[in-house]
Amino acid sequence: MAFLSSAVPPAQQPLVNGIQVLMESSVTSSAHPNPSILIAMNLAGAYNVEAQKLLTDKLLASDTADLTIGQLALTIMALNSSCRDPGNKVSILQRQMETWPPSSPSAPASTFYGPSLAVLALCQENPETALPIAARFAKYLRFSSSPFNTDTGAMATLALTCMYNRIPEGSEEGYRILFSQVLEEAVKNISMRIKDNGIIGDIYSTGLAMQALSVTPKQPNKEWNCQKTMDTILKEIEQGKFHNPMSIAQILPSLKGKTYLDVPHVSCSPGDEVQPTLPTQPSPVPTTASNITVIYTINNQLRGVDLCFNVTIDVSVKCGSVLLVVLEEAQHRNSMFKFETTMTSWGLVISSINNITDSVHERTYWQFLSGKTPLNEGVADYKPFNHEHITANFTRY
Repeated sequence: MAFLSSAVPPAQQPLVNGIQVLMESSVTSSAHPNPSILIAMNLAGAYNVEAQKLLTDKLLASDTADLTIGQLALTIMALNSSCRDPGNKVSILQRQMETWPPSSPSAPASTFYGPSLAVLALCQENPETALPIAARFAKYLRFSSSPFNTDTGAMATLALTCMYNRIPEGSEEGYRILFSQVLEEAVKNISMRIKDNGIIGDIYSTGLAMQALSVTPKQPNKEWNCQKTMDTILKEIEQGKFHNPMSIAQILPSLKGKTYLDVPHVSCSPGDEVQPTLPTQPSPVPTTASNITVIYTINNQLRGVDLCFNVTIDVSVKCGSVLLVVLEEAQHRNSMFKFETTMTSWGLVISSINNITDSVHERTYWQFLSGKTPLNEGVADYKPFNHEHITANFTRY
């Protein structure tokens, strides 16, 4: 099945084991069940069998009415990777995809992410019934005029590779041609985002992109050095960049030489997984954390949105604090900086600042920038440095 030609050197295996244990420790009875984590656990070989069972049971009991198309698809794949029957969840997903249209040709690329997962899940269940759904999806994707998104392109590549490999015998040749054309374009776009150090897009989109490039029947335009990508990712892990459970779930399969196309082939016989050797962390020398100053601006200049403003505050927090602490301190000192959060699979997302709330309908959201560079970590993960200027900018996608 799927394979990645590069491998983690034995000396660095403890780094990979360490992030897997960290991801598995996020599974608790009170935590929101994340199917991406269960898929990663099963593809990698779970260490914590209790966490694996807890997460499987929670996903089996989940109410499909509360799930988006993408979450439902991930739940189906997660249950399949645990060798559990997803039941009526498959027929519900199929009905949703039969009536799914993107809002317009200019809809942001991210709107195709969930449907890409749905096509992949349905392909793995029954390629014959998935074929017309996948063809319709591929046509929409081909005529989309929105800027390319690496995560979405990678997931669409995985989905259409599954369909391309499993087109039922006797189907019209037009299906193979369509999937081939869309795959070629997606792979070309992914390969254009391979950086000199091997990172594809950014470090958090690299895991899915590695999966896509390792299985696609279409070769990337730019030569991809898988080992260079792997080496850079291992350096990033060593520097502590992968501590968010969702970011670990997306990189772990690639580090174990697996992809989402391997989900139907997971062996569920009780394994003899040995608790892994973990990297030994040097004991930190106790110090009194000094304070840093972060310059924090909130900005809304969107027309048609009430209350335009641009306000800046200097906030003092302990060195090593995450950005969320800066926001809390700013809110404490000035009511204009009041904010609200929403929990997602990636952690907390800021949904409202100064009573201006994001809206899917209006395609608005709060974007955080360091200087002029968008942050690629969430507020509960990103650690600002001294005198950094962070801006929360209300913007449209």
